Order: sequence, then structure tokens, then C-alpha cells
Amino acid sequence: MTFSGILVKLCAVLVSFLVFAVAGEIAVRIYTRTHILYDMEMSRYARDLKLASSDPRIAHVHKPNASARLMGVDVRTNSDGLRDREYPVERNGNYRVIFLGDSQTLGWGVRQEESFESLTEEEINKRAPTEIINFGIGNYNAEQETHLFIEKGLKYRPDQVAVFYTVNDPEPTPQVRHWSLLEESELLSFYWSRVRGLMFHFAAAENYRDYYASLYRPDQPGWETWKKSIVLLKQICQDRGIKLQVVMLPEPHQLRDYPFEKEYAAVSDFLRANGIEHLDLTPFFKDEAEPARLWVAPDDGHPNAVGHRLIAQYAFDFIFPRGR
Repeated sequence: MTFSGILVKLCAVLVSFLVFAVAGEIAVRIYTRTHILYDMEMSRYARDLKLASSDPRIAHVHKPNASARLMGVDVRTNSDGLRDREYPVERNGNYRVIFLGDSQTLGWGVRQEESFESLTEEEINKRAPTEIINFGIGNYNAEQETHLFIEKGLKYRPDQVAVFYTVNDPEPTPQVRHWSLLEESELLSFYWSRVRGLMFHFAAAENYRDYYASLYRPDQPGWETWKKSIVLLKQICQDRGIKLQVVMLPEPHQLRDYPFEKEYAAVSDFLRANGIEHLDLTPFFKDEAEPARLWVAPDDGHPNAVGHRLIAQYAFDFIFPRGR
């Protein structure tokens, strides 16, 4: 075969591949607009709403004034990259609270008005004028929350800070990756999510428990970073007369006979030893025999509207005790 013949065949293969890729990309984008797949929604969240931070301890923040439809609900950020209404930096006399946390605090999968932050703000305003500013960002840990608070939160001069702890908080802060093709292509994201799904399917059912438990071993750097971060946050708040509290949210897959009692006891012991006021919500959910009724979707254990309402109800008197 001549060189020109080989070149023609290669071009034909390349054109066929490009046609397949474009058609596949279009097909996947159409499919994922009508079928909610958790991994795909998280990829879209990272692509449409997240922005790399110049501070590696923060890793990523939300884009300001951005919007996306995720898990069937609209998610919008304000001019400071927060999923909340606009709050003036200058105080207006209202009591001011900042909620720090990850995707649960963000309100992943629920409308903004259904999030426990919004429900708590609505309820406390029946008692006294109060502003609660939602600093929840998906995939955050205590190191990221603390340094985001330093970078963006202090300027709001809050009276109080509530940190919402989750079982994976001792994970190391992720390094920002720049896989632009994977991030932009829903076709590649779709196939990668299917590969990951098969990997998890064939893994032992108890692996998630082993993984989370392993985060709390003394030799794990993320666990030590969490301790240092929460102590740093306490010092910052103490120096400025800001009340600091921690609310521990349960891992959602098994609420009865909670499998992470030992790990949460270690968190509670550390907070108590450092004089940090805290509340573990897992006992409030101990009679929940069907935890999936509180999930956003069968493959997504984030709390749904019912779950957020329960979190707001159970944590309210701790965050806002009467007579404060």
C-alpha cells in the first residue's frame, strides 16, 4: 500500500473517531439532562460552579454569580461565591452567624430554601433579627473551611460560627487537578463514572466503613490536619470574641447501630479537651430504620428536604439556646 493510501485510511479512521466522539458527547449531554446520575452531577458541579483557589489549603472555591442545575434543582452563587442571598459586608445591627461545612451545608440536591441553613435562619428570625451566611462548599474539610473563613468570612464580622462536621472531614485537602478535557467532556466523565461504579460494585460492601475508619488512625495526616485546623479556628474566633460551635452530622448509610461511634467519640473527646462546644446529632437519628428515606437519591446519601428539616430541628436549640 502506498504512503498516500495509508494516509487516506488514517484520515478516515480519525474522521470516524471524531464523528463518534461528537455524536457521543451530544447523546450523553441529552441523556444526562433527563436522567440524574450522581457522578455526572458532581462533575458538572466542579465544571460549572468551582474555581481553583490560589491558596492550596483552600484548593477550590465557588465562582461568583454562577448558576447550574444540579440533581434537579437550581444552584446559584452570590457575588462572594456563596449559595446564599447577598449580604452586605457592613453590619446592620442584626445578629450574624456563619455556617461552615461541605456539600451537606451547601444543600446539595435540595432547593436553597429547603436547606437546614435557610430553615434555621427562617426559624430564628421569629425570635430575633438574625443573618445566617452559608459558607458550605462541596468536598470541603476543616482545613479548607478554616482558611476560607480567614479569607472571606472574617470581613463579615460574625458574632457566631457553626461548623458542620461530617465523617470524611479528616480527608487530606485535595490537590487541584487540571484535566481540562475530562472536566469539559461529559462523554469522558460518563464513561469514567461507569468504570468507577463497576469498581465500587465489585468491592466489598463494608469498604466504605473501613475507609472512613482508617481516616482516624493516629498516623493519618488528614486527622492531624483536622485537629490543627479546628484549634486554629478556635483561636481566631476566641481572639475576636466570636462564639464557635461544632455540629456533628451522621454518615447517612446506617443510622441505627451507628458504625462510626468510636470515631465520633474521638472527635468529641478532642473538641471537649480543647474547650469547643459541640453537639453530636447521631443519637437523634438512632431510631431511623430506613435511612434511604432521608437521601436525595438512591445512589446519593446527601440529606433530602426531610433530612435537612430534621437537622435544622435537632440542632436549633444548641445553636440558638433561649436567653442568648
